[in-house]
Amino acid sequence: MRLRALLDTDALGLRLLGGEDELDRTVRGVMTTDLRDPSRYLSGGELVLTGLAWRRDAADSEPFVRILAQAGVAALAAGEAELGDVPEDLVVACARHRLPLFAVHESVAFATITEHVVRQVSGERAGDLAAVVDRHRRMMTSGPAGGGPDVVLDLLGSDLDLRAWVLSPTGRLVAGPKVAGPGPSSEVCAKLAAEHLTAARTGRRGPHRVIVGQTTYSLFPVRSGGRSAQVSRDVRETVLSDWLLAVEADAGDWAEERLDLLQGVTQLIAVERDRRDAARTVRRRLAQEVLELVQTGAAPAEIAARLRVAAPVLLPGLGAAPHWQVVVASVEWDAGEIQGGPVAQALLEEILVDPHATGPEPSDRIAVAHTGDEAVALVPLPAVSTEHDGSESGVLADALLASVREPLSAGLDGDGRVTLGVSAAVHSAEGLRGALEEARHARRVAAARPGRVCAAGHQELASHVLLLPFVPDDVRRAFTARLLDPLRDYDRRHRAELIPTLEAFLDCDGSWTRCASRLHLHVNTLRYRVGRIEQLTSRDLSRLEDKLDFFLALRMS
Repeated sequence: MRLRALLDTDALGLRLLGGEDELDRTVRGVMTTDLRDPSRYLSGGELVLTGLAWRRDAADSEPFVRILAQAGVAALAAGEAELGDVPEDLVVACARHRLPLFAVHESVAFATITEHVVRQVSGERAGDLAAVVDRHRRMMTSGPAGGGPDVVLDLLGSDLDLRAWVLSPTGRLVAGPKVAGPGPSSEVCAKLAAEHLTAARTGRRGPHRVIVGQTTYSLFPVRSGGRSAQVSRDVRETVLSDWLLAVEADAGDWAEERLDLLQGVTQLIAVERDRRDAARTVRRRLAQEVLELVQTGAAPAEIAARLRVAAPVLLPGLGAAPHWQVVVASVEWDAGEIQGGPVAQALLEEILVDPHATGPEPSDRIAVAHTGDEAVALVPLPAVSTEHDGSESGVLADALLASVREPLSAGLDGDGRVTLGVSAAVHSAEGLRGALEEARHARRVAAARPGRVCAAGHQELASHVLLLPFVPDDVRRAFTARLLDPLRDYDRRHRAELIPTLEAFLDCDGSWTRCASRLHLHVNTLRYRVGRIEQLTSRDLSRLEDKLDFFLALRMS
């Protein structure tokens, strides 16, 4: 707003004492001060309000006004409540530095002027920002020249003092302002996502007001503008994939203009979301082709050739073929004819992203196909390392659930289930069929558990699935190999006879004396061999469950 507009508002009680030629100056803010040197708090363009408490005698006016002029303030407004008329020495100093000077009537509170200026300036900034958002949206529609949603989130912070972040339905931070410091914690993001999904399932219109701790947030849904969203009639088809805009403010008392502006921001973010989905087309096609080859029993050489095509797309710059894991997901609703495959596909593409990574790009390394009500993810691993406890690194079922159980449970709202199964890592095409079956059976183990969101990993198959008669041969081989191959390899290298020792130990019901006598060994030697078996397999032969697993593995080998 301009200084001239302040004189046209009678309620402000302003009287011009000097600077009539400078009334076209732009006011960008307002500040109240009685400091002798307020320069550290000035950025230029302010209307400075003062009660003149800094003035002890006439000599103080000149340095005070000089500081304001050097800081680039728009004008000075002096209150008449303390000294009556504004001192003549202040009028002269302002005229010397060409600084417009107003007198504020004693009946007008500085708060009234401050509120008026802030309201006017914010409204004008919102109009300017709306134009920026609209231009940015048009640029992003035709290409990435707009710079992504981070740019507009920065503008919201700088021009409207609004901190805002884009979150996924599981609470992952997708985008945020780069100049506003760290965003909400992962725990807060998960709570915001859960509140958003709950509101979406109940059909409430956004924005949704949420209080987490001592902070108030307003949640704006980000709805995809793609064809699939336009033809969707049931919120359950998109509720587990739509993003949200979380604004650190209470939008309940906002003017329509500001609400419209934020709706424009969500439309811009939706453009980015649609572009990301379009970029996933190639990865989805690769996953679909590999899945069909594996399920139809194609030759390993043919599957390996397809994996060689997929590896550079999913892991650009990687020289050697990676290891792979398979993750299977199913989304089921209690009522309604909703195809669960596409919903599970979008969900896997989200939850398999590293929760500590920001932005949509980390998901470029995940390929997910769907068939029927099931989604299958092919997850490349650049390398597979063995942890200190003997377990392999990679995707872990428990870790998948840790950060998504709360928001997803809210999104399912009592009438849906998400079940996940995770395979062990394989390093060749020959192992993919077994990995797929392993992941599917792990998902069935998860489905047998109570709860709306459940997962199971390949480690749990040894104690559950092999007792079922319909387990395929691939899974049986994977189970026995996981338990016995480390022992066979050790026996081959060291002639240690760990396998015969294990068979005898189990046959003797774990009796150290009887087993040592049968093998013609000293008991300490037997204890050393059993300790080596436990170390190589990360099992404990004093536990009944582990004894049973070894017994089954030996019988099926």
